[in-house]
Amino acid sequence: MDNEDEYWMQRALTLAESGGRGGEVPVGAIVVLDGREIGAGYNAPISQCDPTAHAEIRALRDAARRLGNYRLAGATLYVTLEPCTMCAGALVHSRISRLVFGALEPKAGAIVSSNRILEDSAMNWRVAVTGGVLSSSCGHLLSEFFSRRRDQIRHQRRSASGTDRG
Repeated sequence: MDNEDEYWMQRALTLAESGGRGGEVPVGAIVVLDGREIGAGYNAPISQCDPTAHAEIRALRDAARRLGNYRLAGATLYVTLEPCTMCAGALVHSRISRLVFGALEPKAGAIVSSNRILEDSAMNWRVAVTGGVLSSSCGHLLSEFFSRRRDQIRHQRRSASGTDRG
């Protein structure tokens, strides 16, 4: 992990916060090539009614549009949460050279946690992986989001049952 990785992960965290303010699970991603940001995105499956609108997919789409090429060899994807299986596949298809992620995703993480998709011999592209960059900050953002969501649900249930007294 180096200062450059931390710099770009901080940018991804800023995007994640934007998504969280909009009610989405706060995950942010950016694509960097030759030291400059070429793609960015945050989770938006709820607001876009699109199950594929994960931060990584949106950042890859943005980068491909900007470059005019769906192949992103030489680029690095920074994302605040370990990618799922769908996003890991997109990394291979886009030819991302390097993945840098923040927090682990113990249930659905497809890089090191519950699966290791990028290490599968059937993958026709190898992606270098660095995990744990600003993991505390990334994990805290997610924990706070889900804690607030659970509190809102409890409050709604109490209100609906008439037991909420203020």
